Amino acid sequence: MRSLFALDYETLRSVIAADGLSPVHARTLWRTLYRRSREDLQQMRDFLPPLQRWSAAHLEQDWHAQMPKIVTHTSSSDGQTQKLLLELHDATRIETVVMGYTGRYTACISTQVGCAMGCVFCATGQGGFTRHLTADEIVSQVLHARHNLASRGLSGLRNLVLMGMGEPLHNYDAVMQALSIITDSRGLNLGAAKISISTVGLVPGIRRLADENQPYNLALSLHASTDEQRSKLIPVNRRWPLAELMAACRYYGEKTSRRIFVEWTLIQGENDSEAEATRLAQLLRGMDVHINLIPLNLTQGYQGQPTDLLYADAFQAILQAEGYPCTIRQRRGIDVDAGCGQLASRVG
Repeated sequence: MRSLFALDYETLRSVIAADGLSPVHARTLWRTLYRRSREDLQQMRDFLPPLQRWSAAHLEQDWHAQMPKIVTHTSSSDGQTQKLLLELHDATRIETVVMGYTGRYTACISTQVGCAMGCVFCATGQGGFTRHLTADEIVSQVLHARHNLASRGLSGLRNLVLMGMGEPLHNYDAVMQALSIITDSRGLNLGAAKISISTVGLVPGIRRLADENQPYNLALSLHASTDEQRSKLIPVNRRWPLAELMAACRYYGEKTSRRIFVEWTLIQGENDSEAEATRLAQLLRGMDVHINLIPLNLTQGYQGQPTDLLYADAFQAILQAEGYPCTIRQRRGIDVDAGCGQLASRVG
């Protein structure tokens, strides 16, 4: 049995038409899925008789519109961060986070159960890889985020970041299929320019994004300016070292004319020195980037500590003096284990 949430609009039209219905019924079904967010479609009273008959014949037999079950829902003390632990059909679990920033809301979603990249300071990486998410499992997280806001009388899910559990470019096809559904103006209607795909540096995926001219933002988790240091933090650097990674990023910038967002987790005594900031500036020379400095989220499997604010300010000042836009990211949801993989490792 397949999920309706895995179908883009044109495929849904084809499914409806193949069963002898006018494709016009696809619009009603699509709006029900994404504008009204009703899972039990058989209870819809405003379906015309042909669509009612189709639903009775096919839903829960050939197709379903079920979403992952919420196992745990935690809220930060300030109410601005909501973290959902979701259970999938095979009893595996993933995380979705909804974050508020002065009237606008961002959802951080997962793309895999676990992660194969093994980044040493990441709770998901410490837990290993289980499987890729399917497109419908990715789409369902956005629906859960919107439901969460609606349940609190809020609206305005504006931004989407694929920075939760997993490496998005390791699950490229399912991610792109999901994003085509999420950005469809007839449904969830999230703007492509408000969606960011994070990667630890899968060079083939970066080049594929460039060649396909995908309209989404690219965020590169960099975290170190030398191969020796980066390979200790991010093992995939041994496969695609910095020279190859930077060449791919320059290729991406030339092909798409889009800015790259560089993510840098500040770890006390590891990558927060003024010399490190200077090397980073040299590494990115000539590239259109915005650098986000992120204080480390503590995890049980890594002994590093977040950088002191004075060091973070000095690091930022060097990059800004070199002409780079640079922001120290707000820490969100520390009291609800909002870093990717933290809640799953604690609860699961």
